[in-house]
Amino acid sequence: MQPEFWHERWRTGQIGFHQPAVEPSLPRYWPELGVPAGRGRVFVPLCGKSLDLLWLRQQGHFVVGVELSAAALEAFCLENGVAARRRALGPFDVYEAENMELFRGDFFSLTPPLLGEVAAVYDRAALIAWPPGLRAPYAARIAELTRPGCRVLLLTLEYPQTQISGPPFSVKSEEIAALYGPRFTFEELAREDILAQEERLRSRGLTALAQVCYQLVRK
Repeated sequence: MQPEFWHERWRTGQIGFHQPAVEPSLPRYWPELGVPAGRGRVFVPLCGKSLDLLWLRQQGHFVVGVELSAAALEAFCLENGVAARRRALGPFDVYEAENMELFRGDFFSLTPPLLGEVAAVYDRAALIAWPPGLRAPYAARIAELTRPGCRVLLLTLEYPQTQISGPPFSVKSEEIAALYGPRFTFEELAREDILAQEERLRSRGLTALAQVCYQLVRK
C-alpha cells in the first residue's frame, strides 16, 4: 500500500477510521499495563489526528506519535488548540508541543535514537492498517524500537476478510502469535462484538466484527 493512498485519504476526507472521541477501550484497559505517569514515553504509531493522544497526555505521559500525513497532524493541532513548533529532525518534520512530539514521515524510517526510549506503545489502528506483506516488518520494527519490559496495548479487528477489503484489515489471534510471539509475551484482555456500532462497515456488507484487545510485553 503506497504512501499516496493515505495522502489521498486525508486530502479527500476519506478518514472513516478516525474516531471523533477517545477510543473507549483506552481508558478501560490502559491501567492494565501499569505504566507510571511521568515515567518514560508512550509511542503511538500511525497516530493520525486521534484524540487518544490527548487522553494519554492527560494521564501524565509524554506522548510520541508518528504519522505519514502532514494534513493529519496539522488538523490535530488546529482542532485541539495544540500549540506546536515544527522542526526538521533527520527524515522527519517534528511537531513539538507540551509533553508531546509528533513525527511527520515514514514509520519505517524511525530509529531508536530518533524515537528515544519508550515505556509503552499504544496501537489502535496501526497493525490493522497494514496489508499482510507489511505486518511482519511492522511488528519487527516495533520490537527494534522497544526494550525489554516495554508494554504494548494493541487493538485489532476480526471479521470475515472475504466480505470486504481492508483497510482496516482483519488480524486474527493466530497471526498475532506469529508476528509478536518471538519477541513479546502477550495475552488477550478483551474481545467485544462491535458490529452494531460500525454502520460504515455494515453498509459495505460486513456481517460479523469483533474488536480484540491485547497486552504485549517486550521480552
